[in-house]
Amino acid sequence: MAKTRAGDWMQTFTGRQFWPLDPRPNEMFIEDIAHALSLQCRFGGHCIKFYSVAEHCVHLARHVSSENRLWALLHDASEAYIVDVPRPLKRFLAGYKPAEDAVMEAVCERFGLPPEMPAEVHEADMRIIQDERVNLSDCVTEWGYLSPPLGIQIECWPPERAKAEFLDTFARVFSRPSPEGEANG
Repeated sequence: MAKTRAGDWMQTFTGRQFWPLDPRPNEMFIEDIAHALSLQCRFGGHCIKFYSVAEHCVHLARHVSSENRLWALLHDASEAYIVDVPRPLKRFLAGYKPAEDAVMEAVCERFGLPPEMPAEVHEADMRIIQDERVNLSDCVTEWGYLSPPLGIQIECWPPERAKAEFLDTFARVFSRPSPEGEANG
């Protein structure tokens, strides 16, 4: 008898099954991650123009040290499977943080990343928000956590370009063969 998996499964872009509440590293594929993130809008869609999570990740990967590029590119990979939830809501959703942590743990194992996000990636992720604010309407009050911007140019790539840039960046920084013979993608 087969072991029962926790929760239910979803079908990924590549036609595979994925259990968000029972993630396994060998069931994660970069094509699924790149595709899903290229179609998800930052800030819950509250932007002037569509700006994908994939573009955000590519910009971040281009602005950290070479040893942290893969972590920066994949820092939001869990959102490919459990979607992005705006920061003010995340902490109030029972079960979301453990699910996010489990998916990221599987991402780290799948792609050979250390389990903890490097401080450089975390800092860059906080700083890029200042650059991204150009794509948001003027706010009636200041945000409480302000860091100096990274100095990137938000381009609001269409999903097709965001996916291609994400996969190209991945191919440049991920040089070892993937499990099950997956050729870097």
